[in-house]
Amino acid sequence: MPETPSKNSIQRPPIVVVMGHVDHGKTSLLDYIRKTSVVAREAGGITQSIGAYEIEHPSTSSGQARKITFIDTPGHEAFKAMRSRGATVADIAILVVAADEGVRPQTLEAINTLREVATPYIVAITKIDRPNANIEKVKSELLANGVLLEGMGGDVSWQGVSAVTGEGIGELIDFILLLGDVLGLQYDPESTAEGVIIEATKDSRRGVVASLILRNGTLKEGEYITTESTYGKIKMLENFKGERVQELYPSAPARVIGFEDLPAVGEKFQAGDINLAEIKLAAAGPAARAGGAPAAEEDKEAMKLVTKADTSGSLEALNHVIKEISGIRIVGSAVGDITDGDVDQAISTGSIIVGFRVKASGSTVNRAQIKNVKIISSEIIYKIVEEIEARLKELRGAIVAGELEILRIFETEGRRVVLGGRVVTGTIKVGVEARVERRGGAVATVRIINLQENRKDVAEVKEGTECGMLVESDAKIQPGDRIKIFSE
Repeated sequence: MPETPSKNSIQRPPIVVVMGHVDHGKTSLLDYIRKTSVVAREAGGITQSIGAYEIEHPSTSSGQARKITFIDTPGHEAFKAMRSRGATVADIAILVVAADEGVRPQTLEAINTLREVATPYIVAITKIDRPNANIEKVKSELLANGVLLEGMGGDVSWQGVSAVTGEGIGELIDFILLLGDVLGLQYDPESTAEGVIIEATKDSRRGVVASLILRNGTLKEGEYITTESTYGKIKMLENFKGERVQELYPSAPARVIGFEDLPAVGEKFQAGDINLAEIKLAAAGPAARAGGAPAAEEDKEAMKLVTKADTSGSLEALNHVIKEISGIRIVGSAVGDITDGDVDQAISTGSIIVGFRVKASGSTVNRAQIKNVKIISSEIIYKIVEEIEARLKELRGAIVAGELEILRIFETEGRRVVLGGRVVTGTIKVGVEARVERRGGAVATVRIINLQENRKDVAEVKEGTECGMLVESDAKIQPGDRIKIFSE
């Protein structure tokens, strides 16, 4: 439905999100549009980091250049939540379907998402330059899934396009501008600046950097800005090209430096003449105002993870996928590279560190190795999942042959530790490797050098018996830890 204008309303550019199945040409389509438009071409590679960019396209009716904002949303199914938010932020969606493949699982997912958020959309049938392209087949499949195209009993506009030749892309953009006019997109320049956070990360030099889309009002450098979870003052405002500006108008993508903490992807923001005390109270949230929410009961048998990612959106996607794995508990989660602090947290909680699109310094990697902390890191989210599942399978498949509770540490000299303990199950044997666990998570691998029962050297100690033990360990062990021996 068209927006209801106020007396100060001005037409604003449409905000567009592109959705569809992976490898159906979304990226190629956006690249072609970006490279052939005046504004986006000037931006170079900067547009990739902000997650959105503007283009200018001559209007068919007036001949004047008109702006459109495109949101770059990830195409992998792991980012479903981010794509859903992208569609919510957008005024219009483009549903891409490859002419040589037709409707696929993520096509259906995108259709369902668009229905749920009631976003108007246009269908772009891509790759029409392919020899095996079959536009009629695609149209029939869309019809079978409830997408009623123009000419087939419905009102959903569609256009065949090729990112190789450029065929149909100009017409597709004309459709976007026409639909934007029908929707009556407006903004009030005198209103409080409002919009949505589309990405956030921490920069070692500049602090919290948030990418956002402005939907109403005028966003100005120096104003206070707030979301549901955090607040701040706009110390620096940049347009999508990375240029510092004093103010921006809808539907501009922007980069803001000045938030106190990372805002969540998909949160709405407000900026302007706002009382700072009210901002702090609002950003604290109801749980903080009430004294905090009770901690969830711990799953002591779960494999514990500390997760890190390059941006808040990536971290959300990583955690979402990991939480689908049974037997996992995330004990720490943050944006940024893997640090010594993460290694210390992993040691104290018996966790594995999981990194997505982040790095660890050589000294941090060495510290993790010395402390026997496992780091799983990859640029591909499902490679991380596969490694976690393999580790889980390994842990669950092992049969405990003996388990000892450490009661006391008598002496530590270099890598050698003399301790006292009690065998709680099975049998502990000399000369074997064992795993040290703390609160259910692996802390270290040790080798049992010597066992003593009643101050006499023995080859093994059975269940229910206290004993002395000499082990070699690179990590610090402490009373309350468990030493486990597994059968071959």
